[in-house]
Amino acid sequence: MSITDSCQLTTKDYTILEVVRDRHPMRDETFWAILHRKISSAVVMFRDDIPANVVTLSSRVAYRVNDGPAETRIVAHDELRGLVGMLLPISNPRGLALLGLAEGQSICIPTVDGRPEKLTVHEVVYQPEAARRERLKLAGVVASGARRPSEAGLRIVHRSDEPRDKHRNEVAAASDVGFDDPGPSAA
Repeated sequence: MSITDSCQLTTKDYTILEVVRDRHPMRDETFWAILHRKISSAVVMFRDDIPANVVTLSSRVAYRVNDGPAETRIVAHDELRGLVGMLLPISNPRGLALLGLAEGQSICIPTVDGRPEKLTVHEVVYQPEAARRERLKLAGVVASGARRPSEAGLRIVHRSDEPRDKHRNEVAAASDVGFDDPGPSAA
């Protein structure tokens, strides 16, 4: 078991965390500290490349709090009606902390009273991305994580927490020579 600050997120999960950070008012210091840690330490992957043993949104995960018995919950974007006690939304510090961790990884977060709490991923019982790959495999569609050399991998061009370089964008727009769409006024 290792205590980690790093995590692996799908592009979708990473984007959702950025939206939470940018559009929602600050809840509490613990939540925002965990959110900042997740965003700043994330290794972002395409959904076809995320390992099956990593907690993603909608994953069913068995985890332990400190040395307690394993609890199983579905890590969800938000609470849904009718699934009381089954979901662990990412609006909860525990749900947010578990997102992106792999089996065997642990993370320490403070509780409401300030004591540290260690969460350990015991098992990823179900992961939607792995289930999708398995369905495609059974259907005869190759969905391997390996990309052809001609395909580009994920490359972060701009991070939302860094200021944009206006001059660089203007230069890039000015160098777009050859684009001959006259626009709607030519119609």
